[in-house]
Amino acid sequence: MATVTLNYDARNKNALTTLNYILAMGLFNIAQSPIVDNLTPFEKSLQDVKNGRVKRIKNVNNAINEILQ
Repeated sequence: MATVTLNYDARNKNALTTLNYILAMGLFNIAQSPIVDNLTPFEKSLQDVKNGRVKRIKNVNNAINEILQ
């Protein structure tokens, strides 16, 4: 079975009507896709630390030097 992904404007009545018509024909099944980005900002920041995307700077002078590099 092939997988088809549709991107459409949910505010467009023509797009919604067409999509509902196609689904009402019964030829297609709707499968829920896994939510990839369901992390809170705090959890995202913990991932950044874990993946090494956060620098630890000892003092203000070193921070300024890092910014100017």
